[in-house]
Parts: sequence; structure tokens; C-alpha cells
Amino acid sequence: MKPTRIRDLVIVAVIVLVLVHLLVRFNYDSLPQMPIIAGLVLLAIAIIDALLAIAFRPRFERRKGTTPVAAVTALRVLAVAKASAILGALMLGAWAGLLAYLLPREGRSEVIAHDVTSSIVGGLCAVALAAAGLWLEHCCRVPKGPDDDADQDQKR
Repeated sequence: MKPTRIRDLVIVAVIVLVLVHLLVRFNYDSLPQMPIIAGLVLLAIAIIDALLAIAFRPRFERRKGTTPVAAVTALRVLAVAKASAILGALMLGAWAGLLAYLLPREGRSEVIAHDVTSSIVGGLCAVALAAAGLWLEHCCRVPKGPDDDADQDQKR
């Protein structure tokens, strides 16, 4: 499995930004008010990812006094990390698309002002989720052992 590239996450975020902006442009009046808690849920997931990274990093690094991570558990943690990074990029694009529509109209009503605040909070929490997912994925990397260096020398 290859590491998630930031470039891929940016592409996902930009595509979603454009789609959500177009969707909101034609349907904003029929949408309910955006709750701030929607963004905070992303922050809660980011905190869980960060706690997983803190808990598993020593085990992946094979530090003394830690038990090794089972292969199935490692794959599950890696899947959570990748899913978090992608969800963070998707939601960043969605909140940014909404914000791009709302900012030019900010002073028109209290609902728009509230939605701007919700979009900013949601966007920041989405960035935190993507970053936590990438960090957790980074923590899942197993350090090279002495045998890995010998294998690289033989391939050259």
C-alpha cells in the first residue's frame, strides 16, 4: 500500500469545492442552517486519530517494553488513517465550497453570518482531521531493520 500523497488530497478537496459551490449556488435557499457541531465532529475524529498515533507509534517503532502490533490490527489502523485523511480532504472541499459562496454575501443576513462561522470552523476541523490522518498513517510505517538495508544493497 502506498502512502497518501498530499497532492492527491488537494485534488480531492478542489474537485469537491467546485461541486459543492455549484450545488450551493443553485440550492442555498432550500438548505437548512449549517450547524457548528458538524465541523466539531471532524475535530473529535481527529483527536481519536491523534490518540491512536500516540498509542501505536511506540509499538510500530518496536520500542522496548511494547508488544508488537498484529498484522490485522496494523491494517485496520492504516485503513482508519487513510480514511481520515480522505474524509478531511472531502470535508475541507465541502466547507470551502460553501464558504466561497457565502463570503461575498456575508452582510446580508444573520443566517449567512452563522453559516460563514460554521464553514470556517468546519474547514479548520477538516484540516485537523486530514493532518491527523496523515500523521497516523506516518506512524504506521515500520522502521527499516538491518535486513532491509542488505536487501537494498543486493538490488543495486
